[in-house]
Amino acid sequence: MRYLTAGESHGPQLTAILEGVPAGLELLADDINTELSRRQKGHGRGRRMQIEKDQAVISSGVRHGLTLGSPITLTVENKDFTHWTKIMGAEPIDPGEEAEVKRKVTKPRPGHADLNGAIKYGHRDMRNVLERSSARETTVRVAAGAVAKKFLSQLGITVAGHVLEIGGVKAENTSYDSIQQLQETTEASPVRCLDEEAGVKMMKAIDDAKANGDSIGGIVEVVVEGMPVGVGSYVHYDLKLDAKLAAAIMSINAFKGAEIGIGFEAARQPGSQVHDEILWNENDGYTRKTNNAGGFEGGMTTGMPIVVRGVMKPIPTLYKPLQSIDIETKEPFAASIERSDSCAVPAASVVAEAVVAWELAAAVASQFGIDNMETIRENIKRHNEKARSF
Repeated sequence: MRYLTAGESHGPQLTAILEGVPAGLELLADDINTELSRRQKGHGRGRRMQIEKDQAVISSGVRHGLTLGSPITLTVENKDFTHWTKIMGAEPIDPGEEAEVKRKVTKPRPGHADLNGAIKYGHRDMRNVLERSSARETTVRVAAGAVAKKFLSQLGITVAGHVLEIGGVKAENTSYDSIQQLQETTEASPVRCLDEEAGVKMMKAIDDAKANGDSIGGIVEVVVEGMPVGVGSYVHYDLKLDAKLAAAIMSINAFKGAEIGIGFEAARQPGSQVHDEILWNENDGYTRKTNNAGGFEGGMTTGMPIVVRGVMKPIPTLYKPLQSIDIETKEPFAASIERSDSCAVPAASVVAEAVVAWELAAAVASQFGIDNMETIRENIKRHNEKARSF
């Protein structure tokens, strides 16, 4: 399974083409739109979320509510394009209108892709960079992830995400009885936090940053339950599933770090406190006494819950812009301001769920049969029975 996305932030639409989704998966537009709605929520979102009410259109690969096994095309209209038709239009513009229409960007924002992208592609107008490097692209990544989550759910695999930290405010009470409770509690929180008291402090931190024209980042966590043991591989570096998850997390806009299980904390603990002791019983087969490894050993799943975290830096677009250099005049200048959020960490937890779900779905499909859902279900059932009796 793989997918490609296309589209610019203020272009007419965003598109994703999904290849390799098995046939026979029940899939409706509502399955995708529910996830798109979740992405648009969260304390700290900007005015763009008041304009866009993201809805996906399935234009190929699904017939009568079932996937066909052929490529799936998903599109999401950018409603704000009505205000950008000339600025972002595909047709050439009258030379006399160029200065007025283009809204040329020559002042790169520190922390964004503007300057590096302009140098790489030779763009003197950095709008050509920022329109594609915008986190708006994650809309269709969430759409792709929604398909992956539906695929996994049909196999008894559940994906949930939540926020651990925003602007230095840490959630202290992060325990939960079930992954369903985790989903329900965080869905009711404006910052997707399990700790209600910390959530209130997080919202204040976001409001304070916004009042100061600043932005703040945070840490999100994705938890997955129900994955079969042994998915992934120790044989080759590029088949290690935990490595793929880390890469997926790092591919999200503004993410600067990833860890699995206790992650960097493992460097501060002795081995006797890090490694998970192995247990066995007739009902469950092999389990672990703890889950410090976050569901992975040797690049393969252990059957324990998968725990992945990602660090999101503050959004680089600030309403009190940092100093930059105008690439035309080479003079110091305040960096350009584009409409933005003061904090997108709650929304980023939804994006993190999506990218993790896609990598897991791709690995499951690859290992247990890529063509149709019935084959995959049968193969997983046999695999789980074998693992329990091993």
